[in-house]
Amino acid sequence: MDVLAAGLPIAAAFVEVHEPHPLRLAAASALLWPLIGVFSKRYTPLAWGDRGGLRAVIRDWLVLVGALATVRVVCGLDSVPAEAFTALIPALVLTAVCQKSIHRHLLAARRNARALRHVLVVGEAPTVDAVVEQLAQRTDHEYVVVGACPVGDGEMRSGVPEYVRLPGEAPESPETDALAVLTAADEIAADLVFVAPGRLMSGERMRRLSWALHDGGRSLMVLPGITDVARRRIRLTSAAGLTLLHIAPPLQRGSHTVAKSALDRAGALALILFFSPLLVLLALAVRLGSPGPVLYRQTRVGRHGKTFAMWKFRTMVVDADRLKSGLEAQNENDGHMFKMRRDPRVTPVGRILRRYSLDELPQLFNILFGHMSLVGPRPPLPEEVLKYNGVEMRRLSIKPGLTGLWQVSGRSDLSWRETVALDLRYVDNWSLAGDMNVMARTLRAVLDGQGAY
Repeated sequence: MDVLAAGLPIAAAFVEVHEPHPLRLAAASALLWPLIGVFSKRYTPLAWGDRGGLRAVIRDWLVLVGALATVRVVCGLDSVPAEAFTALIPALVLTAVCQKSIHRHLLAARRNARALRHVLVVGEAPTVDAVVEQLAQRTDHEYVVVGACPVGDGEMRSGVPEYVRLPGEAPESPETDALAVLTAADEIAADLVFVAPGRLMSGERMRRLSWALHDGGRSLMVLPGITDVARRRIRLTSAAGLTLLHIAPPLQRGSHTVAKSALDRAGALALILFFSPLLVLLALAVRLGSPGPVLYRQTRVGRHGKTFAMWKFRTMVVDADRLKSGLEAQNENDGHMFKMRRDPRVTPVGRILRRYSLDELPQLFNILFGHMSLVGPRPPLPEEVLKYNGVEMRRLSIKPGLTGLWQVSGRSDLSWRETVALDLRYVDNWSLAGDMNVMARTLRAVLDGQGAY
């Protein structure tokens, strides 16, 4: 596919503009494109399942453009015609589409317990349990823990089979650890071994274990203990023999936030103008559907704990807030939020608005006034924030959003823990490209209506 995507359009373009040696240049393109992919490891299984594969394809495509320009200079030809540059675009598009398709099929296979790699985890018992729990929360990765070699006397609670227990103190003979782990890996046919460093698994002990695993043909991965950090924020370096993991800070200030704010307000204004006929129709439906005002004004907590008035189309009866106290026993959410699938306070028109998130559209004005963003964590109520712990308070370090990871991942069907985890992942790893991805996924989530009540 890559050969045809690079060769045929180039040949057609050069023939059209009467370029000398069109077939040779097309053959060079067809050869260079897959070669660049080989050298950048774009054809490896790891790259196929990588969400960030599109960036690698774009980088390789730019290398291809530069390489072809160099070839033309070496051959004494004129500058690259515009037609030839345009003809290179199919190579980028088709490769990106194939990469996306492969990733989508891998995700589907992993959800059906296929295309997985069996993992043996080595580490202290609480750490092993934490690794198992973290991997079990999601199905978009290729690892499944099939066994463990706990270090020390701690008790494992995850239910993963314990094949051998390593002593708490490093043995005098390094072969003791190696033999035990290799035997366990062979017994369960593990594809690779996860090793979690800790008090009982020192750097030197782990180093000797890695020698034995590699000599025995086993792959090794070291778990640094951090979670939900985007790969783009991580950089490996070394100093004095130490391997250092540099983690860039979240993009919560500077030019990126200025750009996000500008795009938020411009996007909100454009959407208000685009949806203005719909806004008028929805306002009429709310006003005629039940007695009471069209808009519902509610105090919410924004960035750094600052409160603001958030607007929504009214979906409940007028005295809904007063009736809430009598329904607390029927709360179906396991956290600080109040959610009921069949809330008696919701009006018939309100149920339709809620199902398709149409009641949220007035929040575009909140975005225009700077209270909210197009994408961000769910805006909480003041009484919810009073119950927050230190971790949950981090959700307030950026502006809340009209949509977010919670909106495209299940909405009200999520547990409180899942909601917080998604919001924190967004807070720590947000980017403009990520916002575009969330907004694209929001349309599908809204049309599906799942988790909206």
